[in-house]
Amino acid sequence: MYFLYADESGDVGLHNSPTDFFCLSGIVLHELRWHDTLEAIIQFRHHMRAQHNLKLRDEIHAADFIHHPGEMKRIVKSMRLRILREAIDFQAALPDITIINVVVDKRNKAADQDIFEIAWTTLIQRFHNTLSHKNFPGPQNADDRGLLVVDQTDEVKLRNLSRRMRRYNPIPRAYGTGSFAVPITTIVEDAVHRHSGHSYFIQLADVNAYFLQQNYSACKYVRRKGGQNYFSRLDPVLCRVASRTHPEGIVER
Repeated sequence: MYFLYADESGDVGLHNSPTDFFCLSGIVLHELRWHDTLEAIIQFRHHMRAQHNLKLRDEIHAADFIHHPGEMKRIVKSMRLRILREAIDFQAALPDITIINVVVDKRNKAADQDIFEIAWTTLIQRFHNTLSHKNFPGPQNADDRGLLVVDQTDEVKLRNLSRRMRRYNPIPRAYGTGSFAVPITTIVEDAVHRHSGHSYFIQLADVNAYFLQQNYSACKYVRRKGGQNYFSRLDPVLCRVASRTHPEGIVER
């Protein structure tokens, strides 16, 4: 069994939206490495507490760290950005994870297109494809399946989408016209929705999604500090097989 912990950055609106891009990032790891990876994350959080006064119960939420820190004001802004960078570097050194990334450019979409559906359909398809071809790193079982664990999003819409994809999932042909059916058979159950405050894995996915978006459209503070390039620090664990056209494997829609 593979787990995919996913989070979003940006919004799905096409009118009067503050963002041009909607991003999804998902951390994938095998069940046989789940406990080891969790222990590594806990040790990382202990280090963050000792070095930066980030409590174990504090939620790492990248956008809030930069723009709406609330209680996190006790840590100076530059240090909050450093914590986010260290969260990225920590993941880049983990031996058995891979990160799938999807970016939807809303600027070239028609008014009736569903950004949420485009993004999540793409992420689910890439998770399924990589599972089917046994392209994830680390240990494998003979016939692995996958489970989505996501931050709180539109639960009903995602559930309906994933159930439909089990039965009807048309893929455009690479050459010529038309499509062919590839039902999603490797992903079990509906997505499990977790509050990010209760999941260290989703908090890390949040950091990745935020800097994925900053890589395309950085805010002034992040750009001034060079943070628009932080996403590329994930290079060792990026799922490059997810895209044939992007050097970092980002699936652009």
